[in-house]
Amino acid sequence: MPFAGAKLALFIGARLAVIRRDDTPRIPWPDYLDLPGGGREGCETPLACALRETREELGLEVPERAVSWGKRFQEGDGDKWFFAAHLPEETASRIVLGDEGQSWQLMAPQIFIAHAKAVPHFQTRLALYLSGVSGDGFGA
Repeated sequence: MPFAGAKLALFIGARLAVIRRDDTPRIPWPDYLDLPGGGREGCETPLACALRETREELGLEVPERAVSWGKRFQEGDGDKWFFAAHLPEETASRIVLGDEGQSWQLMAPQIFIAHAKAVPHFQTRLALYLSGVSGDGFGA
C-alpha cells in the first residue's frame, strides 16, 4: 500500500503540541483536537511529510534527530505514519499557528488521550507510543 500521510506527536517539554481543527463541515473532524501532520506531497518520505506539515502548521523546524519513534498504520487510502518527537520546553515560544486550524495549545498527553473532542485514532496511536510498543522505524 502506498504511503499517504503522516502525523507527529510533538512533545514540547512534557506537554503535547495540539491544534484545534477549523470548524468547517467540509473537513474530517471539524473543531476537534488534532496533531500536526497531513497528506504526502510528491515523493517525500513519511518523516519528511510529518516534519514539513509541522513546519507549515506550527512554524517549527523539528530536526530529524528529535524524532524518537515511528509506526506505520494501514488505512483505506494508503499507509499512514505516526511519529513522536521531543523538543525542549523553551521551543514553545517559537510556535506560530499556520493558516490551518483555529488555535494551538500545549496539553498533557493523557488529557489529549481522554478528551471527548480529540481525533480518536490519534488518541489510540498516542497511547500506543506511550505504552512503550516498538516502532517500525522512520519510513525512509
